[in-house]
Amino acid sequence: MILIVDALNKHQYTDILDQMFRLRARVFGARLGWKVEVTDGQERDRFDDLDPVYFIGLDEEDRVISCVRGLQTTGPHMLADVFCDILGGEPPLRSPNVWEATRFCVDTERLAQKGEINGASKATCEMMIASIEYLRDAGITDAIAVIDPVFDRVMRRVGNGAYDYLGKTVQMGKVRAMAGLLDCTDERVARLREFAGIDYDVVVDEAALLERLAAKAAKPAVLTDALAQYFIEQLDAAQDADELEATLALADTVLGKAKPAQPAPVSDSVSLSGY
Repeated sequence: MILIVDALNKHQYTDILDQMFRLRARVFGARLGWKVEVTDGQERDRFDDLDPVYFIGLDEEDRVISCVRGLQTTGPHMLADVFCDILGGEPPLRSPNVWEATRFCVDTERLAQKGEINGASKATCEMMIASIEYLRDAGITDAIAVIDPVFDRVMRRVGNGAYDYLGKTVQMGKVRAMAGLLDCTDERVARLREFAGIDYDVVVDEAALLERLAAKAAKPAVLTDALAQYFIEQLDAAQDADELEATLALADTVLGKAKPAQPAPVSDSVSLSGY
Protein backbone atom coordinates (compact mmCIF):
# COMPACT_ATOMS: atom_id res chain seq x y z
CA MET A 1 0.00 0.00 0.00
CA ILE A 2 1.13 3.56 -0.71
CA LEU A 3 1.34 6.36 1.85
CA ILE A 4 1.34 9.90 0.46
CA VAL A 5 3.32 12.37 2.58
CA ASP A 6 3.51 16.11 2.03
CA ALA A 7 4.03 19.30 4.02
CA LEU A 8 0.68 18.94 5.76
CA ASN A 9 1.12 15.49 7.28
CA LYS A 10 4.88 14.86 7.36
CA HIS A 11 5.04 15.57 11.11
CA GLN A 12 2.98 12.42 11.66
CA TYR A 13 5.38 10.14 9.81
CA THR A 14 8.89 11.02 10.98
CA ASP A 15 9.89 7.38 11.49
CA ILE A 16 8.56 6.33 8.08
CA LEU A 17 10.42 9.23 6.44
CA ASP A 18 13.62 8.18 8.22
CA GLN A 19 13.17 4.66 6.82
CA MET A 20 12.65 6.12 3.35
CA PHE A 21 15.84 8.19 3.50
CA ARG A 22 17.76 5.12 4.69
CA LEU A 23 16.40 3.10 1.77
CA ARG A 24 17.50 5.84 -0.61
CA ALA A 25 21.00 5.76 0.89
CA ARG A 26 21.28 2.01 0.36
CA VAL A 27 20.02 2.15 -3.21
CA PHE A 28 21.47 5.35 -4.65
CA GLY A 29 24.61 5.61 -2.55
CA ALA A 30 25.69 2.00 -2.05
CA ARG A 31 24.12 -0.02 -4.87
CA LEU A 32 24.03 2.48 -7.75
CA GLY A 33 27.12 4.45 -6.74
CA TRP A 34 25.59 7.88 -7.32
CA LYS A 35 27.35 10.89 -5.85
CA VAL A 36 24.76 11.55 -3.19
CA GLU A 37 25.08 12.97 0.29
CA VAL A 38 24.59 10.35 2.99
CA THR A 39 24.52 11.47 6.62
CA ASP A 40 23.84 9.11 9.52
CA GLY A 41 22.79 6.47 7.03
CA GLN A 42 20.21 8.69 5.31
CA GLU A 43 20.31 10.16 1.80
CA ARG A 44 18.84 13.63 1.56
CA ASP A 45 19.41 16.59 -0.73
CA ARG A 46 18.34 20.21 -0.98
CA PHE A 47 15.19 19.29 -2.88
CA ASP A 48 13.90 17.47 0.19
CA ASP A 49 13.79 20.87 1.89
CA LEU A 50 11.21 22.12 -0.65
CA ASP A 51 8.33 20.12 0.85
CA PRO A 52 7.91 17.72 -2.06
CA VAL A 53 5.30 15.00 -2.17
CA TYR A 54 6.58 11.55 -1.21
CA PHE A 55 4.89 8.36 -2.35
CA ILE A 56 6.02 5.68 0.10
CA GLY A 57 5.28 1.98 -0.28
CA LEU A 58 4.61 0.04 2.94
CA ASP A 59 4.43 -3.70 3.53
CA GLU A 60 1.98 -5.45 5.85
CA GLU A 61 4.21 -4.56 8.82
CA ASP A 62 4.11 -0.86 7.86
CA ARG A 63 7.80 -0.95 6.90
CA VAL A 64 9.05 1.08 3.93
CA ILE A 65 9.66 -0.99 0.80
CA SER A 66 9.57 1.64 -1.97
CA CYS A 67 9.42 5.38 -2.59
CA VAL A 68 9.40 8.12 -5.19
CA ARG A 69 9.53 11.91 -4.85
CA GLY A 70 7.37 14.42 -6.73
CA LEU A 71 8.50 18.00 -7.38
CA GLN A 72 6.97 20.85 -9.31
CA THR A 73 8.99 21.90 -12.35
CA THR A 74 8.21 25.60 -11.93
CA GLY A 75 10.87 25.81 -9.20
CA PRO A 76 14.17 24.04 -8.50
CA HIS A 77 14.19 20.39 -9.53
CA MET A 78 16.78 17.78 -10.36
CA LEU A 79 16.53 17.73 -14.15
CA ALA A 80 17.07 21.50 -14.24
CA ASP A 81 19.74 21.80 -11.55
CA VAL A 82 21.50 18.42 -11.16
CA PHE A 83 20.83 16.20 -14.16
CA CYS A 84 21.15 19.08 -16.61
CA ASP A 85 23.70 17.06 -18.65
CA ILE A 86 20.75 14.95 -19.79
CA LEU A 87 19.24 17.98 -21.49
CA GLY A 88 22.37 18.57 -23.57
CA GLY A 89 22.12 22.35 -23.38
CA GLU A 90 18.37 22.49 -23.93
CA PRO A 91 16.38 24.58 -21.44
CA PRO A 92 14.53 22.58 -18.79
CA LEU A 93 10.81 22.01 -19.22
CA ARG A 94 8.89 24.21 -16.78
CA SER A 95 5.14 24.07 -16.43
CA PRO A 96 2.57 24.12 -13.61
CA ASN A 97 1.05 21.07 -15.29
CA VAL A 98 4.26 19.03 -15.34
CA TRP A 99 5.92 17.49 -12.27
CA GLU A 100 9.20 15.69 -11.84
CA ALA A 101 9.41 12.16 -10.39
CA THR A 102 12.79 11.15 -9.01
CA ARG A 103 14.41 9.01 -6.30
CA PHE A 104 12.30 5.99 -7.19
CA CYS A 105 13.55 2.82 -5.54
CA VAL A 106 12.34 -0.53 -4.20
CA ASP A 107 13.79 -2.47 -1.27
CA THR A 108 14.38 -5.68 -3.21
CA GLU A 109 16.47 -7.13 -0.37
CA ARG A 110 13.64 -6.91 2.17
CA LEU A 111 11.12 -8.30 -0.30
CA ALA A 112 13.48 -11.20 -1.08
CA GLN A 113 13.93 -11.93 2.63
CA LYS A 114 10.18 -12.05 3.01
CA GLY A 115 10.04 -14.60 0.20
CA GLU A 116 7.88 -12.41 -2.04
CA ILE A 117 8.99 -13.50 -5.51
CA ASN A 118 6.80 -10.96 -7.29
CA GLY A 119 7.02 -8.40 -4.50
CA ALA A 120 9.16 -5.91 -6.40
CA SER A 121 6.82 -5.97 -9.41
CA LYS A 122 3.76 -5.48 -7.24
CA ALA A 123 5.44 -2.70 -5.24
CA THR A 124 6.47 -0.98 -8.48
CA CYS A 125 2.98 -1.16 -9.97
CA GLU A 126 1.30 0.07 -6.79
CA MET A 127 3.73 3.00 -6.68
CA MET A 128 3.13 3.94 -10.30
CA ILE A 129 -0.65 3.69 -9.93
CA ALA A 130 -0.73 5.80 -6.77
CA SER A 131 1.57 8.53 -8.08
CA ILE A 132 -0.12 8.87 -11.46
CA GLU A 133 -3.60 8.89 -9.93
CA TYR A 134 -2.50 11.55 -7.45
CA LEU A 135 -1.02 13.78 -10.16
CA ARG A 136 -3.98 13.23 -12.48
CA ASP A 137 -6.45 14.19 -9.76
CA ALA A 138 -4.36 17.31 -9.00
CA GLY A 139 -4.67 18.47 -12.62
CA ILE A 140 -1.13 17.50 -13.61
CA THR A 141 -0.97 16.35 -17.23
CA ASP A 142 2.56 14.92 -17.41
CA ALA A 143 5.45 13.73 -15.26
CA ILE A 144 9.15 13.74 -16.06
CA ALA A 145 10.88 10.65 -14.71
CA VAL A 146 14.67 10.53 -14.45
CA ILE A 147 15.41 6.82 -14.78
CA ASP A 148 18.04 4.38 -16.03
CA PRO A 149 17.53 2.42 -19.28
CA VAL A 150 16.95 -0.84 -17.40
CA PHE A 151 14.08 0.64 -15.43
CA ASP A 152 12.78 2.21 -18.62
CA ARG A 153 12.42 -1.30 -20.05
CA VAL A 154 10.68 -2.41 -16.85
CA MET A 155 8.22 0.47 -17.18
CA ARG A 156 7.45 -0.54 -20.74
CA ARG A 157 6.75 -4.13 -19.70
CA VAL A 158 4.21 -3.03 -17.09
CA GLY A 159 2.40 -0.68 -19.48
CA ASN A 160 3.94 2.51 -18.11
CA GLY A 161 6.60 3.33 -20.69
CA ALA A 162 7.48 6.91 -21.55
CA TYR A 163 5.75 8.36 -24.59
CA ASP A 164 8.71 10.65 -25.29
CA TYR A 165 12.18 11.50 -24.00
CA LEU A 166 14.07 14.69 -23.24
CA GLY A 167 17.73 15.24 -24.08
CA LYS A 168 20.06 12.24 -24.09
CA THR A 169 21.24 9.32 -21.97
CA VAL A 170 24.26 10.06 -19.76
CA GLN A 171 26.44 8.13 -17.32
CA MET A 172 25.38 8.52 -13.69
CA GLY A 173 27.53 6.58 -11.20
CA LYS A 174 27.41 2.88 -12.05
CA VAL A 175 24.41 3.26 -14.37
CA ARG A 176 23.13 5.52 -17.13
CA ALA A 177 20.30 8.01 -16.74
CA MET A 178 17.62 9.37 -19.05
CA ALA A 179 14.50 11.52 -18.78
CA GLY A 180 11.15 10.18 -19.96
CA LEU A 181 7.77 11.86 -20.22
CA LEU A 182 4.71 10.10 -18.80
CA ASP A 183 1.15 11.25 -19.38
CA CYS A 184 -1.00 11.20 -16.23
CA THR A 185 -4.13 9.76 -17.78
CA ASP A 186 -6.89 7.26 -17.06
CA GLU A 187 -5.58 5.13 -19.91
CA ARG A 188 -2.14 4.79 -18.34
CA VAL A 189 -3.62 3.87 -14.97
CA ALA A 190 -5.89 1.30 -16.64
CA ARG A 191 -2.93 -0.36 -18.39
CA LEU A 192 -1.03 -0.60 -15.12
CA ARG A 193 -3.97 -2.04 -13.24
CA GLU A 194 -4.69 -4.59 -15.96
CA PHE A 195 -1.05 -5.72 -16.09
CA ALA A 196 -0.75 -6.10 -12.32
CA GLY A 197 -4.27 -7.38 -11.70
CA ILE A 198 -4.82 -4.60 -9.18
CA ASP A 199 -8.45 -3.56 -8.79
CA TYR A 200 -8.24 -2.10 -5.27
CA ASP A 201 -7.37 1.34 -3.93
CA VAL A 202 -3.57 1.29 -3.55
CA VAL A 203 -3.46 4.28 -1.19
CA VAL A 204 -3.24 3.38 2.49
CA ASP A 205 -6.03 4.22 4.91
CA GLU A 206 -4.26 6.92 6.92
CA ALA A 207 -6.59 6.79 9.90
CA ALA A 208 -5.99 3.06 10.28
CA LEU A 209 -2.24 3.48 9.73
CA LEU A 210 -1.95 6.18 12.38
CA GLU A 211 -3.88 3.99 14.79
CA ARG A 212 -1.49 1.11 14.19
CA LEU A 213 1.57 3.32 14.58
CA ALA A 214 0.23 4.79 17.82
CA ALA A 215 -0.44 1.30 19.18
CA LYS A 216 3.11 0.22 18.35
CA ALA A 217 4.57 3.32 19.99
CA ALA A 218 2.50 2.78 23.15
CA LYS A 219 3.39 -0.91 23.46
CA PRO A 220 6.14 -1.42 26.04
CA ALA A 221 9.36 -2.67 24.58
CA VAL A 222 10.41 -6.14 25.65
CA LEU A 223 13.60 -6.39 27.65
CA THR A 224 15.89 -8.61 25.62
CA ASP A 225 17.93 -11.42 27.10
CA ALA A 226 21.12 -9.56 26.20
CA LEU A 227 20.05 -6.41 28.02
CA ALA A 228 18.90 -8.38 31.04
CA GLN A 229 22.25 -10.18 31.15
CA TYR A 230 24.03 -6.82 30.95
CA PHE A 231 22.26 -5.54 34.06
CA ILE A 232 22.92 -8.79 35.88
CA GLU A 233 26.64 -8.54 35.14
CA GLN A 234 26.82 -4.85 36.07
CA LEU A 235 25.05 -5.38 39.39
CA ASP A 236 27.22 -8.37 40.27
CA ALA A 237 30.36 -6.40 39.35
CA ALA A 238 29.48 -3.32 41.46
CA GLN A 239 32.39 -2.60 43.81
CA ASP A 240 30.77 -0.07 46.10
CA ALA A 241 27.51 1.67 46.91
CA ASP A 242 28.07 4.41 44.29
CA GLU A 243 28.48 1.89 41.47
CA LEU A 244 25.46 -0.07 42.65
CA GLU A 245 23.37 3.10 42.82
CA ALA A 246 24.46 4.18 39.35
CA THR A 247 23.59 0.77 37.88
CA LEU A 248 20.20 0.76 39.58
CA ALA A 249 19.52 4.28 38.28
CA LEU A 250 20.32 3.16 34.74
CA ALA A 251 18.10 0.11 35.14
CA ASP A 252 15.30 2.34 36.40
CA THR A 253 15.62 4.59 33.31
CA VAL A 254 15.65 1.71 30.86
CA LEU A 255 12.92 -0.25 32.54
CA GLY A 256 10.70 2.78 32.49
CA LYS A 257 10.45 2.10 28.74
CA ALA A 258 10.76 -1.68 28.76
CA LYS A 259 9.55 -4.67 30.68
CA PRO A 260 11.25 -8.04 31.07
CA ALA A 261 10.01 -10.81 28.81
CA GLN A 262 10.19 -13.06 31.85
CA PRO A 263 11.01 -11.84 35.37
CA ALA A 264 14.49 -13.03 36.18
CA PRO A 265 16.37 -12.76 39.48
CA VAL A 266 19.56 -10.70 39.32
CA SER A 267 21.11 -12.06 42.47
CA ASP A 268 20.02 -13.41 45.83
CA SER A 269 18.77 -10.00 46.92
CA VAL A 270 18.11 -7.88 43.81
CA SER A 271 15.52 -8.43 41.07
CA LEU A 272 15.07 -6.41 37.86
CA SER A 273 11.32 -6.86 38.09
CA GLY A 274 11.30 -4.18 40.76
CA TYR A 275 12.58 -1.43 38.44
